[in-house]
Amino acid sequence: ASGPNADIPTGIPAVPHWKLAGWRSVLNFEPPRLQPDRRPRVSLPASVAQWQQEGRVAVWLHVPIFQSGLAAVAASQGFAFHHAESGSATLTRWLGEGPSRLPAFASHQLGVAGAVLDENSGKVLVVQDRNKTVNGWKFPGGLSNPGEDIGDTAVREVFEETGIKSEFKSILSIRQQHKHPGAFGKSDMYIICRLQPSSFTINFCQQECLRCEWMDLDELARTKHATPITSNVAKLLLYGYREGFDKIDITMREFPAVYTGLFYKLYHRELPESYRNIT
Repeated sequence: ASGPNADIPTGIPAVPHWKLAGWRSVLNFEPPRLQPDRRPRVSLPASVAQWQQEGRVAVWLHVPIFQSGLAAVAASQGFAFHHAESGSATLTRWLGEGPSRLPAFASHQLGVAGAVLDENSGKVLVVQDRNKTVNGWKFPGGLSNPGEDIGDTAVREVFEETGIKSEFKSILSIRQQHKHPGAFGKSDMYIICRLQPSSFTINFCQQECLRCEWMDLDELARTKHATPITSNVAKLLLYGYREGFDKIDITMREFPAVYTGLFYKLYHRELPESYRNIT
């Protein structure tokens, strides 16, 4: 053989951990740790040809980081990276007609902030980040962890940054920004929640925050020293504080998913009970 891939073998260690998956595709289990021995090898081209004859339209290949050399073998046979995590990479090859119709990997990251309002004093919890060139007042928050509910992220981030314990009440706003520099050019969703405090003594994180304080909500809505999204949400929160939170809250209800044993959270404006019980 000749060409740029002439020295790349076309086989992979013979670990027969393949199963049928969705999208009429074939998925390999993550293979066990392989020692550098002389195990028999199976031909990727032969396997791909067989799957095409069976009507499969895609192959998903998981490559553990300690076997990352197999990615070059797969790439020489038309595979491309789909996504990577800390311990493995996943490659795909589209076998069907026309352009690939496989779903892309995650297109958004999710950030969540908490607007903690003390309804007795009319004060709201705000911070200034330590490592920002322009430092405006903002609500404490950060990125959601995998599998973490929105409200739980807000409560956790507020506590980690400020030492204040709180309870999730509602969602106030959702911002979507594309080509976000902090998301490796992907899109960013930023959700601000309304939280109710259950403690009031600030003990803020010195590494993340430059300042942290309870500020009059009316002052936050008027100050020029707040980020634009903070200023707008402060005005929304002030409206709800004065006129009723039912006018601004996006509430949450939990429902069983179509997937056995799973549940999901549905966020929407409050629905009157008479409408919730329509059958």
